[in-house]
Amino acid sequence: MCGIWALFGSDDCLAVQCLSAMKIAHRGPDAFRFENVNGYTNCCFAFHRLAVVDPLFGMQPIRLRKYPSLWLCYNGEIYNHRALQQYFEFEYQTNVDGEIILHLYNKGGIEQTVRMLDGVFAFILLDTANKKVFLGRDTYGVRPMFRALTEDGFLAVCSEAKGLVTLKHSTAPFLKVEPFPPGHYEVLDLKPNGKVTSVEMVKFHHCTDEPAHACHDGVEKLFPGFELETVKSNLRILFNNAVKKRLMTDRRIGCLLSGGLDSSLVAATLLKQLKEAQVQYPLQTFAIGMEDSPDLLAARKVANHIGSEHHEVLFNSEEGIQALDEVIFSLETYDITTVRASVGMYLISKYVRKNTDSVVIFSGEGSDELMQGYIYFHKAPSAEEAEEESRRLLKELYLFDVLRADRTTAAHGLELRVPFLDHRFSSYYLSLPPEMRIPKDGVEKHLLREAFEDSKLLPKEILWRPKEAFSDGITSVKNSWFQILQEFVEHQVDDAMMAAAAQKFPFNTPKTKEGYYYRQIFERHYPGRAGWLSHYWMPRWINATDPSARTLTHYKSATKA
Repeated sequence: MCGIWALFGSDDCLAVQCLSAMKIAHRGPDAFRFENVNGYTNCCFAFHRLAVVDPLFGMQPIRLRKYPSLWLCYNGEIYNHRALQQYFEFEYQTNVDGEIILHLYNKGGIEQTVRMLDGVFAFILLDTANKKVFLGRDTYGVRPMFRALTEDGFLAVCSEAKGLVTLKHSTAPFLKVEPFPPGHYEVLDLKPNGKVTSVEMVKFHHCTDEPAHACHDGVEKLFPGFELETVKSNLRILFNNAVKKRLMTDRRIGCLLSGGLDSSLVAATLLKQLKEAQVQYPLQTFAIGMEDSPDLLAARKVANHIGSEHHEVLFNSEEGIQALDEVIFSLETYDITTVRASVGMYLISKYVRKNTDSVVIFSGEGSDELMQGYIYFHKAPSAEEAEEESRRLLKELYLFDVLRADRTTAAHGLELRVPFLDHRFSSYYLSLPPEMRIPKDGVEKHLLREAFEDSKLLPKEILWRPKEAFSDGITSVKNSWFQILQEFVEHQVDDAMMAAAAQKFPFNTPKTKEGYYYRQIFERHYPGRAGWLSHYWMPRWINATDPSARTLTHYKSATKA
């Protein structure tokens, strides 16, 4: 996890503007660099580094002797960089995976470059010889990026919005800061005065016809067809491959473990892969919850089964409530379910950074969106509508679960890795017939559970544990986290404030006191930026009044089963 920041065409003192880059210092606590672009006095890059690969020669912007006109500032991991390097016989100057972006661009241009990258990334690529600037972001937006572009050609780019909102610009004192769309790259012309003009925004597709060893990285072992046993075998192969490729690091690996299916499967597979790779340290797993939390009990079972070095973090309602201001500032959103789920993840990330040496953290994000894991999918009218909803959720991940996972871990200088959002794995899963992917026999993610039923990776009661949302599972069934929060905000927001909510917040007007309270905090940190969230996350096909799974009629806790 690193922090990238760049300015093009700034009329103000760059040294003063650079203070805005310090707003994202948490993303890269190991080193910092600020550098002007040669020949352009009003263009610069800033980079906060979390040293995960090549501790000695990994600073950015990356510039290679071979391509003196190219500047690269990026945050991400390119998992197939060695395969691509060997296939094209590129000569590396560093051991940094992102170096492959420069070689691919020099060889075949920007479109071929982004299509061939298997990984997660957000990058700014400057080509001073051809007077071009390129921005790009991975398919699901696992790595964040925001940009602000004015009519007179001023461009500002940053990993998080907080690094842009305080920038000064003479013609636009209130910069329009927007998230860069996932799965896209943008081409901009660079003018002699350092200003830019956007030429095109392009949605890219990953390669499907390049040599398997260069692009598909082991997926050629798959068997064709949709016979159940074939599909189950393919899912195991792809998931193992998704975890294995993410072992690429020089720092210690840990894993968040809620005891639910997703994080448990990640942890068990990860520990197996670490043993096969003969890694010399034990896998540290981390669970968080209050007393009587079902997640803590389930995570303990998993940790005992797989043999990890397990850490449990206990917190009380007061600590959780006190963290809300920091959490919303870190998140840059006021979405109700995102805020709720982020408190536990924020606190456990804080614990990991403070008490252990694990830096690269695996988690189970993305599985529910990809595999129709939310409880409301039981109410889907048809397999086709369930598939449409799943694809919608995946497109919006960068606004909700991926945003939560990135900001809560990055706030404490950790790097998140999410195997379920591996491009090969997700593409294959989405290619399966819709009927195979819907909940079956009253159980969501039935196909995934079936695929690993005979693997002995997990205890049966964990493999078939009912869905429990992270924000719910960290507290007891008798006193849910959302109920604790609602009881607290009842005394913070009165009826008169709610009656005037539409006048005060005409966009995304909060309908509950909890939503109003979060919106107040957000507006204090980011006034006038409510548009970063297009809509609130809510279940579909049911008359839901709250995003918590525990309010749904289908909800069945493991403790009730």
